[in-house]
Amino acid sequence: MVDPEDDDVRRLVLLRHAKAEHPAGQVPDAQRPLALLGRRQSGRIGATLAEAGLVPDLVLCSSSLRTRQTWDLARAALGAEPGEVVLTDVVYSADVEDVVELVQEEGGDARTVLVVGHEPTMSATAAYLADAGSPENLVDLVRSGVPTGTYAVLEVRGGWDGLREGSARLVRVVRPE
Repeated sequence: MVDPEDDDVRRLVLLRHAKAEHPAGQVPDAQRPLALLGRRQSGRIGATLAEAGLVPDLVLCSSSLRTRQTWDLARAALGAEPGEVVLTDVVYSADVEDVVELVQEEGGDARTVLVVGHEPTMSATAAYLADAGSPENLVDLVRSGVPTGTYAVLEVRGGWDGLREGSARLVRVVRPE
């Protein structure tokens, strides 16, 4: 793992939202709330991000209810104030290229960017960005998809504008328990 104090290193955290409800009736997908388990997961996500020193300078969060709730509850458990939060419909309907482009455009000087989104896009983005030096077991894990409340951490050298296929080291995949 690269030294987090290295000025040339950026960290990208790709988080799949916590466990959501499947309410009966005609609830639009974007309005599905977190389940009780998801609320507990979100607190653990925030705590593990804080323990790992991954307090984001920028959060790019899907506009869906379950991702917003995941972030709000995780933020409460961080124990530190994150930087800017951008709620966007782009992440809700994103594919891999959309996520990469959004991080390139919005990342700016942020050292740590957190994207709170959905499957299969979060794990597919991690697999797409993982370089040849990334541990094979982690790459295999994200290639197969990740459970709710799981995040992947990638380290990127240089600015966000250089983010592209195979340009980041996948260093961790975390499912807070």
